[in-house]
Amino acid sequence: MRKLEWSPTEKDTEQCSMKGKRVADCANFIRVLEFLNASHIYACGTFAFSPRCVYIDVETLSMSERTDEGRGRCPYDPYQPNTALTVDGELYTGTVADYRGNRPVISRHLSEAGRGDLKLDDTLGWLEDPVFVRSVFVPAEEKIYFFFSEVGREYDFIDRLLVSRVAQICTSDVGGQRTLQRRWTTFAKAQLLCQNNRELPYNLIQDMDLLPPAEGAPPEDALFYGIFTSQWRVNSGISAVCAFSLRDIRTVFSGSYKVLNRDSLQWSSRLQEKIASPGECGLHNASDTALRFVKENFLADESVRPAGRGLTLVSQHTYSHISVQSVRAASGRRYTTLFLLTVSGYIHKVVLLPTGPHVIEEVQVFQQPQPITSMKLSASKGVIFIGTSEGVLRFPLANCSFYRTCAQCVLSQDPFCGWDSGGRRCVEVGSSAGTALAQDVERGHVDEVCADAPTAACPPGVLVSVSLNEVVRLHCQAPSLLSRQQWERPNSRLSEELYLQLEDGSLSFVATPATLGHYLCVSVEGAFSRPRPCTRSDRTAVPPPGPCPVLHLHRPSMS
Repeated sequence: MRKLEWSPTEKDTEQCSMKGKRVADCANFIRVLEFLNASHIYACGTFAFSPRCVYIDVETLSMSERTDEGRGRCPYDPYQPNTALTVDGELYTGTVADYRGNRPVISRHLSEAGRGDLKLDDTLGWLEDPVFVRSVFVPAEEKIYFFFSEVGREYDFIDRLLVSRVAQICTSDVGGQRTLQRRWTTFAKAQLLCQNNRELPYNLIQDMDLLPPAEGAPPEDALFYGIFTSQWRVNSGISAVCAFSLRDIRTVFSGSYKVLNRDSLQWSSRLQEKIASPGECGLHNASDTALRFVKENFLADESVRPAGRGLTLVSQHTYSHISVQSVRAASGRRYTTLFLLTVSGYIHKVVLLPTGPHVIEEVQVFQQPQPITSMKLSASKGVIFIGTSEGVLRFPLANCSFYRTCAQCVLSQDPFCGWDSGGRRCVEVGSSAGTALAQDVERGHVDEVCADAPTAACPPGVLVSVSLNEVVRLHCQAPSLLSRQQWERPNSRLSEELYLQLEDGSLSFVATPATLGHYLCVSVEGAFSRPRPCTRSDRTAVPPPGPCPVLHLHRPSMS
């Protein structure tokens, strides 16, 4: 593996430390890493709180001798959130442009000849302490959308009220001729309202990903899926996912805009003559009057509400990153699948069904929580790349071989996976050309789909010897996180006076002549049930996989 070193000198580190910064924070943290073209990558780092940028040759992994000043392209502080992307060799960034982090800016750098670099006009506070999370280029719109949270100055609220925003600029923007020279003429922003009816909104955006429209569908059918949390204690630790359509975003930006009273600095929604359309591309030849209008009217009056006017899902887990993909199931129907990364290091794979979201699997990615710098999905490679301070990890989109039986494969309701009855294995959809795969994504009905599938052999029951009056606790293996375990005795009822069925699916009781005998653990998932292997809580041996119909309890011999 080849490695490129790019670190501050001892003098740079010493000067950074003298400014009161920790030595560990005076290293060079890469915050921008984007392809400029097929041969070069543009990289920007914090470089001991003096950001710099370089060009890296992809083939030789060599760094240019000349460095660019990174101000406005990369934050000074390694903990300051930022976003960056390149379009046609030009760099678009959302970051802060000063050492103290008080000058937020959305800007364009490395502009083509004759276009000139652009940035925001900050005289009216176009941004209010923003926390950038993502930027997305939509080619059909020729626009870049920036997603961030900031202080909502339009609300007269006692506390510091934060709101989530989407802002837009046109890539064709070249600034005004007199008014807004070298400034954006197409900047506009609107509130993203992730809210269910009249409940408190989830007002802090954490991440955003774009799901392109289906093949042949209009561009405005594209959906942005975002993770949101709340600044209020009542929703502490809870995450919500909301989807916003490009069509709704476009409608809000083409509507009316709020008016700022310069004396009181209060926003209002009063009607005004619309001299120009804020956010409209091609305003570089507009009159000074029109440009002054778009300069002062940049906050859309309406908020962008979720597609379907409801939350996609709500979870007790705290999510930090999201990736989304549309998957074609064995039936030919497409399903939206979300990959959600928790702050504790787990990935939740969720498929969105007409009946609601269904958690397919939960996989622990990191043993110890650690800062995640990025998460990107590659549909062509079938993996998700997760970037951390220690390196890059690959996570497969499909893990079909994990399911060993037809029932497990179908019950997962994973649109990526189907049961190959001929090969008697769970395989990825599309990997077996011409083979009909058993799959039921929406219902998970095993009895209908797996009627002709071979069943696994039934291993013998587990024989456990106990002493009278001993407290016994029986466990059985759960086939999935979504199943629940029930205990039964042939021709006998498990009374609450003698037995305690615990939340983890185990059964606890005292060994008496009345409780000796046969026990059966049944795993229930949806409308499907099956016997499961049973074990004693103090046993270390793992029983063989597959159904285990009965557990024998016998009085030990008194020899």
